Amino acid sequence: MTRDQATRGYHILGREVTVPKPAAGLYVVATPIGNLKDISIRALETLAGVDAIACEDTRVTRKLLDHYGIRVPLTPYHDHNAESARPRLLERIAAGEAIALVSDAGTPLVSDPGYKLVRQAREAGLSVTSIPGATSVIAALTNAGLPTDRFFFDGFLPAKSAQRQRRIGELARIPATLVLLESGPRLAGTLAALAEEFGAREAAVCREMTKLHEEIRRGPLDFLARHYAEGGETRGEIVIVVHPPRQDEALPDAEQLDAMIVAGLASGSVKDVASEIAEMTGLPRRDVYRRALALAKAR
Repeated sequence: MTRDQATRGYHILGREVTVPKPAAGLYVVATPIGNLKDISIRALETLAGVDAIACEDTRVTRKLLDHYGIRVPLTPYHDHNAESARPRLLERIAAGEAIALVSDAGTPLVSDPGYKLVRQAREAGLSVTSIPGATSVIAALTNAGLPTDRFFFDGFLPAKSAQRQRRIGELARIPATLVLLESGPRLAGTLAALAEEFGAREAAVCREMTKLHEEIRRGPLDFLARHYAEGGETRGEIVIVVHPPRQDEALPDAEQLDAMIVAGLASGSVKDVASEIAEMTGLPRRDVYRRALALAKAR
């Protein structure tokens, strides 16, 4: 059932705005990550004009719509119902409806199931339009004070310790600023694991971006790990930004690395030598530790 044209509109700054229905298609609409003012006029026009909005949690999206006086039917689309909901959404678009896709906060498809809907819509020859806007990834990156010319977004690290450490090892030599998402209960452990592999790389923990209790805490990874292990506030949405590995010096070859390790072992422990050389060269600490352990046993 199509919506009456009179219901297609929104209000802003005390003014009522009526909008036309968009052309049939899927509209991927970014929503605020905290501050409800962080939404574009184009996003409001789209949300107010479509026939329905597919969202993760109808209660969350309804708060945004109520704030701007938008009356549009909501339909759930999330990890638990995506397989059954996706065909119905595609059928509605094919029948001439305009459907918006939103996440609870920020830009859809970043760590949510939306990409499958977009892919299948395109495969079916349906129109897909992106309405850009807020994202915690870019907000954190531009606030961290770390290099922004090249960055690598890796989402959430694996929950299991062994898998997480293996993934961190894979990330160690990526020549870009790393951007990760994390939950409060896992924050201290993740920072400690990053410090173990990366050494004292500079990093920033960006919590509750754009919200009332926004916090940006910067410092070496080991310092940040201790802060949050000792009771630092961890509530809310969290983004970790980590400085790239050092690029100002050529990496040592195998022979040079062995020489550095042997020299270090003359006065230090395997653990200390591995940490110092990893920090000095930018090599993964785990790799240096393994080599140092082998050389120490051969002495």
